[in-house]
Amino acid sequence: MKNRILLSLGLVLGLMAASPAAADCYADYKAKKDSPLRLHYGVVKLPDAFCASRGAAGKEIGKRLSRDGWQLLNVMSIFGKDGLAERKESAGKFYLRY
Repeated sequence: MKNRILLSLGLVLGLMAASPAAADCYADYKAKKDSPLRLHYGVVKLPDAFCASRGAAGKEIGKRLSRDGWQLLNVMSIFGKDGLAERKESAGKFYLRY
């Protein structure tokens, strides 16, 4: 009985250590402004609640962009920290701006 309890406890602790509390979530997107037409590509950090789908991410990103008069064209992808470095140069001044 004691061995089973210790084994169960070890399993639970192992699973807790293996799963991160909150993984960082990012998305890359394309946006535009009219009059004159301007386009940009950017990268944003998102709260976990918006990481489940591009649709959910798009609502949050669109809201942020609209404050400065930008219109979201599309969310290209949702990714973790490991995808940041390869997108930094392409996003330029719109890297983690919104």
